[in-house]
Amino acid sequence: MTTSHKNKTCATFLATAFGSIGLHRFYLAGLRDKWGWLHLISLPLSLLAYMAWRQDQLVPFLFAPLVISGLVACIESLVIGLTPDDKWDATYNPDSGKQSDSSWFVVLLVVLTLGIGAIALIGAIARTFDLLLTGGAYG
Repeated sequence: MTTSHKNKTCATFLATAFGSIGLHRFYLAGLRDKWGWLHLISLPLSLLAYMAWRQDQLVPFLFAPLVISGLVACIESLVIGLTPDDKWDATYNPDSGKQSDSSWFVVLLVVLTLGIGAIALIGAIARTFDLLLTGGAYG
């Protein structure tokens, strides 16, 4: 019995674009994936925290679950994109009957993910230190 073929390029794109809500996890493992649900819960959790404790100093920290989920998704996107095709097929496509052949688009997605992740991480660190050390004096 053949199973569906999981495309590495599609999984990398989903992790890059929609990783903070766990869409790549649901693509790879289906609805039974607990880590995908943890990613997905970070959005309503952040929105509920914002609605409950809407104060000037706390607003950036209320979206911490969503930011952390996004940074984890960037790392997962890098891991997915840099996985060799034969190891990818052994893990996600053992019975599909096809072999993966990643193209240059995966490399572009990995570079894009690395840039987005670095900017987000540096921004989160800078904003956290701004809030903690100056009380938000710089924005």
